[in-house]
Amino acid sequence: MLFNTLSKYFEKLETTSKRLELVDILSKLFIESDSAEIGKICYLIQGRVAPFFEPVEMGMAESTIAQAVGKAFGRHKEDVIKSYRKLGNMGLAAKELATKAKRLTIKALSVSEVFGELRKIADYSGEGTVEKKVSTLAELLKKLDPISVKHVVNIPLGTLRLGIGDPTVMDALSLAKHGDKSLRPVIENAYNKTSDLGYVAETFFKKGISGIKNIKLVVGKPIRPALAERLPSAEEAVKRLGQEFAAEPKFDGFRVQVHLDRTRRQAGPVSSFPPASARSSKRSPQPDSESVDLRAVGSPSTAATRQPFVQLYSRNLENTTHAFPDLVKGVIEEVGAKIAILEGEAIAYNPQTEEFLPFQETTKRRRKYKIEEMAQKLPLVMFAFDLLYLNGKDISVQPYRERRKLLESIVKKDGKVVRLAEERVLHKAEDISKFFNEAISEGLEGLMLKKLDSPYVAGGRGFHWIKFKRAQSGELTDTVDCVLLGVYSGRGKRTAFGVGGLLVGVYDEKRDEFVTISRVGTGLTDEEFRKVNEISKHLRLSHKPARVNSKIEPSFWIEPKIVLEIYADEITRSPVHTAGWDPSTGSGFALRFPRLVKFREADKRAEDATTVKEVKKLYQNQFKKGR
Repeated sequence: MLFNTLSKYFEKLETTSKRLELVDILSKLFIESDSAEIGKICYLIQGRVAPFFEPVEMGMAESTIAQAVGKAFGRHKEDVIKSYRKLGNMGLAAKELATKAKRLTIKALSVSEVFGELRKIADYSGEGTVEKKVSTLAELLKKLDPISVKHVVNIPLGTLRLGIGDPTVMDALSLAKHGDKSLRPVIENAYNKTSDLGYVAETFFKKGISGIKNIKLVVGKPIRPALAERLPSAEEAVKRLGQEFAAEPKFDGFRVQVHLDRTRRQAGPVSSFPPASARSSKRSPQPDSESVDLRAVGSPSTAATRQPFVQLYSRNLENTTHAFPDLVKGVIEEVGAKIAILEGEAIAYNPQTEEFLPFQETTKRRRKYKIEEMAQKLPLVMFAFDLLYLNGKDISVQPYRERRKLLESIVKKDGKVVRLAEERVLHKAEDISKFFNEAISEGLEGLMLKKLDSPYVAGGRGFHWIKFKRAQSGELTDTVDCVLLGVYSGRGKRTAFGVGGLLVGVYDEKRDEFVTISRVGTGLTDEEFRKVNEISKHLRLSHKPARVNSKIEPSFWIEPKIVLEIYADEITRSPVHTAGWDPSTGSGFALRFPRLVKFREADKRAEDATTVKEVKKLYQNQFKKGR
């Protein structure tokens, strides 16, 4: 396919916000595609040249893009920036300059050719990188028509903004190859195992339905995490889980998925600092181990230049390996398996006082600079709670109780960094309450309750896992993870912040869109108002995003990427919000007296926010409590 053809489809996608139309346009695009390019097209739709979990970035800011555009079309960098400020989008500025320029080199480049040049730009490193990126992009732009120039320029800046979610792409893939959307669940299952939409699409086009049904877990491709349901009481949990179930402490840290393969090697020295001090841990009971002899497989703690393959992924599938060298070191030294995929929760820990630190402290570890210095100040402990893959075998389909036994067999007994999350097998509501109170007294969030006979449901939410959290003041038994959709301009004191209030929403899984649930003007510190202002500068839009369903208009819209944890007194019905909209009553769900608890942009994607289905359950649970 010619890249110009893809660009024309991008133009069509930009002009609609209706999901059915988006699916129809995409399916026609996919019908015109072949197996050699379908994966690349899926990445480009996401504004990427690799899956999200691969740390492959174009590494070009507005200034260097403007330099490349100017070089391509014979203009000064300042002229490009002036046009950009006037039009509000670098792609539109580049398109305008490309239209005016006299060029003799426009060529009919294919999708694969353009993709290859963009990937080349992303892969440049070392001395002279900036000059190479600018020159390569400029040469590419010279060969493209104005519409293609617009979209190519927006890709490295992350401003393509087609408004397409993964479910929409999966529906379109099914429609293109099968004539309807019935294969969506099969495609989604393969995607949940690999988190790689391009890989799944290419496999589907090359090998058909049997090909994607046979997709297995792959070390190095993160599995979309299983999610938990919420219930209002211990009694309700027992009804769902049965007379015997597992319970673990719920840590207020960040989720980590570990991929380990000692048969592969990767460059990079293992961190030389010592692991976190041991905690007298009633939270880390250790069974008899059948683990691999760590001395036999090696524990390279010196300045090795090649080490076992270890990759760490966050809850939102971001590769965070570089940020946590202490966890990497801990995995190498304390996990006795040759090949494994395991999950845990990492939390900052004070080895002197033996106490867990708040989430706000833990998030300070997510950084690009002074990484080892901060690791010394805020050491992490990862509590492993599940095992999905072991020595070549996918064990995610096995019952939880079997996965737990295998997990216990590979985690080192006296581990300082990687420890087992405590597990208790409980039988009644009173057991839950007792363990819950113990967890709360240690500063933890609550409990995770698990069915003993359930498989690991990648990317799925269900009553195989139930989160049982501490109730704060008010009627709700849990917070709501909301997506920032818009900003209201500040007044009075808030004029200096640039932000006076927020419009937030939740995720509607059925429609693959974000629906409004509240305005938020309280619970933010001055610093947080300033933070929202900084975020909005980079994600501000001149129009309502394609995937947002709203009846109200903020001062300006924000690209739905940032997740905020919100607490409210209760959930009510409102005629102005669209979450769970009921045409018969003319109302949707709304949060009463909402206030910000914390930012969750570090560990949650917008699609991982609270869903309409969950909000409905929280609403109904209020009445079960006697309201």
